[in-house]
Amino acid sequence: MNSVLNRFSVAPMLDWTDRHCRYFHRILTKQTLLYSEMVTTGAILFGKGDYLAFSDAEQPISLQLGGSDPLALAKCAKLAEQRGYNEINLNVGCPSDRVQNGMFGACLMGNATLVGDCIKAMQDQVSIPVTVKTRIGIDEHDSYEFLCQFIETVMPYSSTFIVHARKAWLSGLSPKENREIPPLDYERVYQLKQDYPQLTIAINGGIKTLDEIKEHLKHVDGVMVGREAYQNPILLANIDQQIFDANSPIIDPIDAIKQLYPYIEKELAQGTQLKHIMRHTLGIFNGQKGAKQWRRHLSENAHKKGAGIEVVDRALSFVQSQNLID
Repeated sequence: MNSVLNRFSVAPMLDWTDRHCRYFHRILTKQTLLYSEMVTTGAILFGKGDYLAFSDAEQPISLQLGGSDPLALAKCAKLAEQRGYNEINLNVGCPSDRVQNGMFGACLMGNATLVGDCIKAMQDQVSIPVTVKTRIGIDEHDSYEFLCQFIETVMPYSSTFIVHARKAWLSGLSPKENREIPPLDYERVYQLKQDYPQLTIAINGGIKTLDEIKEHLKHVDGVMVGREAYQNPILLANIDQQIFDANSPIIDPIDAIKQLYPYIEKELAQGTQLKHIMRHTLGIFNGQKGAKQWRRHLSENAHKKGAGIEVVDRALSFVQSQNLID
């Protein structure tokens, strides 16, 4: 996988970027690299569900793994490659207590040697890229020198780093606060690319607009966007044309929802509840007339027993009728 594929990606977000979300995002953008939610090695190896499930329509897709046991990570990476994932990503950025208790996530920044061992164990088992998502520092270890030491220890085993441009506080802040309170330091990530030009460096954290994405791409190889892509998914409809290929079409949001219909019907037939699919689409009409009615109708009806495609039809009619008035 070359760096072009990582030029733009949607961040792995727990409880958000599930397979229904990714399918919808893929309708909006064909070129963006999509990430799974973080999946722990324990869930894959010992859980009762299929934590690697995805459809071919979602590709290119990366599996983000949580773990710190090189052997377990290697097993999971091999399984993921066999299932068709395009990339494996190791979570070295999540600061939640639950993640720390499992000895993975941001706390691993304090043990770069172990991270290197984990990456090497996975890379020895697969031919697809193994990448690292990290922060610029943890707790009091937030100097540029600390970040460089981490990178230099791990880079013999991975050449791609997605860097959230905030440090993480491992205690005292919630995961939400860790996304908002530590100040962003984009310049530090830019400096990393200057000092290690041979690496593929992508930037993450607080990025919301196409103009911001384009500005970052003047300094680094890739941009990863999380919550803005989820809450305002129409951003993704412009990515292929604006970031990858000027000749790419821009999909209309109404057309995007209609393209989702066959997937909805197939999933409903297999027992999936409508709410689990449509919750990912609520923000698609943000800024348009009828958006509020769209969200309200889905929120009030998609969870009901037996809710089907007629609920989506009705919700869509509010947007269509409002836009016709314009």
